[in-house]
Amino acid sequence: MPSVEDGTSRFMELLERIRIGEHMLPDTLVYLLVPGLFSNHGPLYFVDTKKVFSKLGLACHIAKIHSEASVETNAWELKQYIEELYWGSGKRVMLLGHSKGGVDAAAAMAMYWPDLKDKVAGLALVQSPYGGSPIASDILREGQIADIETRRIMELLICKVIKGDMRALEDLTYEKRREFISKHMLPTDVPLVSFHTEVSIAPGVMATMSHIAHAELPWFSRPCTNTNSEEAASQRTKVPVAVPVAAAMAMCAMHLQLRYGEKSDGLVTRMDAEVPGSVVVRPDRKLDHAWMVYSSLTKDAAEPNASQMCEALLALLVEIGQRKSGSVADKFVK
Repeated sequence: MPSVEDGTSRFMELLERIRIGEHMLPDTLVYLLVPGLFSNHGPLYFVDTKKVFSKLGLACHIAKIHSEASVETNAWELKQYIEELYWGSGKRVMLLGHSKGGVDAAAAMAMYWPDLKDKVAGLALVQSPYGGSPIASDILREGQIADIETRRIMELLICKVIKGDMRALEDLTYEKRREFISKHMLPTDVPLVSFHTEVSIAPGVMATMSHIAHAELPWFSRPCTNTNSEEAASQRTKVPVAVPVAAAMAMCAMHLQLRYGEKSDGLVTRMDAEVPGSVVVRPDRKLDHAWMVYSSLTKDAAEPNASQMCEALLALLVEIGQRKSGSVADKFVK
């Protein structure tokens, strides 16, 4: 396996520049955000980041894929998505995939690189279980956490309730990831960044709420004199839907720490998120698995937000692409 390089210091430098208003992402690329498992049921997934990028004048899209489809199915969908964006804009596509979205995007690179080589500028995998997920493996492994009844419940949830494919979860087990990687290695010439974090298990985390959606209250609407349906819809009162995601992630992280002795963001261990051949970003800040895509109701102005973190990762990826093409020196690796 190719070795990894540490790009954390350079990432932090770029992040600080972004926080003072120095934006570096070129408008000569199209930016594609690839959501992860169950994202189809979280309407605000990546929405804040897309809004920020659009305000910066950047062409940014959130991939409309079935988040509960298998890795190979989504790899094919992403290949077509990339080609459509490239032919429609004339610009190469830079991808940032979160969680399973990073695994799906990496699969597209590995399986279809001859067709995508001239169309893709790079890939950032954010908290992605490239090496596999202990949670997925435990759920589906007989004789451990899971049993036959647990698997039946998961099949009911994924296949019947949300109309997904059970392979979406199976593909993230260690066994399936080893099998896939042995058949489909990532090309060495694709610029890669992998990013992973560790969740806080401090008591205060249990009270943190994540904003995952809006609920409309049509019976409590503001007055609207226009009969236009779009304006009328906009007048409906919306209230935030918030859930204690951080608390759930902290509980899962404690389980993984006790069971496997591995640090994690609650779902993905640091070790499994490091992609061979990539420039790795290992921030010290404690962040759970959902923080990069769902905003917290508790804002900390002293810390960078998720959109700024995504922007810095992509700025780093741009530099890696320039380095690979020989247009800049190898200056960020410490």
